[in-house]
Amino acid sequence: MQGRSDDQRELLDAESVAGHLLKSDSVFRFLATHRGELFPEEMFADLFPSRRGRPSVPAEVMASVITLQALHGLSDNETVDAVTFDLRWKAACGLPITAPAFHSTTLTYWRRRLAASARPNRIFEAVKSVVAATAVLAGKTRRALDSTVLDDAVATQDTVTQLIAAIRRVRREVPAAAAVIEQHCTAHDYDNPGKPAIAWNDKDARDLLIDALVGDAHRLLGHLPEQDLGPRAAEAVALLALVAGQDVEPVEGSDGTDGHWRIAQKVAPDRVISTVDPDARHAHKTVHRRQDGFKAHLAIEPDTGIITDCTLTKAGGSDNHEAVIGLALLDDEPSPVRVLGDSAYGTGATRAALAEAKHTAIIKPIPLRAPIPGGFTTDDFTIDFEARTVTCPANHTLPIPPSGGVGFKTRCRSCPLASQCTTAVTGRKLTLSEYEPLQRAARSQARDPQWQAEYRQYRPMVERSIAWLTRNNRKVRYRGITRNNHWLHHRSAALNLRRLITMGLTHTGTTWALA
Repeated sequence: MQGRSDDQRELLDAESVAGHLLKSDSVFRFLATHRGELFPEEMFADLFPSRRGRPSVPAEVMASVITLQALHGLSDNETVDAVTFDLRWKAACGLPITAPAFHSTTLTYWRRRLAASARPNRIFEAVKSVVAATAVLAGKTRRALDSTVLDDAVATQDTVTQLIAAIRRVRREVPAAAAVIEQHCTAHDYDNPGKPAIAWNDKDARDLLIDALVGDAHRLLGHLPEQDLGPRAAEAVALLALVAGQDVEPVEGSDGTDGHWRIAQKVAPDRVISTVDPDARHAHKTVHRRQDGFKAHLAIEPDTGIITDCTLTKAGGSDNHEAVIGLALLDDEPSPVRVLGDSAYGTGATRAALAEAKHTAIIKPIPLRAPIPGGFTTDDFTIDFEARTVTCPANHTLPIPPSGGVGFKTRCRSCPLASQCTTAVTGRKLTLSEYEPLQRAARSQARDPQWQAEYRQYRPMVERSIAWLTRNNRKVRYRGITRNNHWLHHRSAALNLRRLITMGLTHTGTTWALA
């Protein structure tokens, strides 16, 4: 059942004894005074529908602890120690000096209850409602979109480790798998959690091992009896099938049915990098800088640094593109805003969607690349969108077909400007999408000094909020998108609350306001 805080202060109440020592602009002082208004009991009533059982830790205490944990980037054990021994935490939670803390598993229990509820991010929503009540964003018509990669909490695994781990997981989760492995899988002793003892500097030995492990995986999948599997067992089997196929390819001259496999010569798209956390992915921020983990997407008001919305996705793959995610972060905006973003948000589809929602895009255009260094780009071709014709720099005019592909072919052979335009034997070809008018308008707009001044003034401010987010928290603490997405919302809520307190947040008795 839901626990409730006693309105009567206990003897040696930490706030009564040491509350005057708390900094006036600290989150500790604010929670000590206003945690009840920020996190009222009824806000968490749906988590405890039963009136039976031992009372839980009061909601305002747990919500305060979760907020402080996210703000300071502590583990569950470190958080429990802070609640036990740090007078600031005790004062913020309304605990007496002599009160022992709860067990660290209580935090896990609360996170699971929140995750399973209809409003898993209610702490973020509570702080967001405070932002709305203070009207701190009133008249703020700009939102900056950006993303950052967060390192995962597990080690990246090579193909051998993933195959062994996936086979062992199937053995644990599927009752019939142990017998199949004992009878048909001989590439490795799967009771041994380590790697096989081979000469790892010998390429032939590595190739034979990969071939044998993939064969074991296929035989295990093929000999499992047809049966209805539970969620965990089905997930284990699906992961083994994925791992057994993503990094290997048939040896030349083999179709794979005879069991001859090798490491693939290219990286599979959306590659799983660990069986411990199948949601973690590779990400490339630059050509030379690779990270493994997840991607945090943020919408930020640049003047105040307030995070208006956030979400977390895989670091790689087709479902995490900044442009798609960024649009979703603007869904709750009550009125159109000026959207600032780098060229990752500059796709034609994104610009069209922003225009349809009446937002104004202050987004850096995707740079054009000329086939010849210093030569002609697409913008050097004149396009009549009404007549659907395109004219090249040499004044050759062609119609634009429905496909959007315009090939100048033989006209380039005798053209005196060809050396500045293309190296293709078949001549210059343009591929014009339906969004070409929007992209051209954006590139033209980006040359306006006033546009450039606004972009340079407000777009870089998003880096400040990202620095706050990742300070001592670049590495996530949990596995999987769901749990880390909840952490991201808790972290964003704590940062927003700290920012509001710095700006003078107070409670008037009826509503929130900035002093």
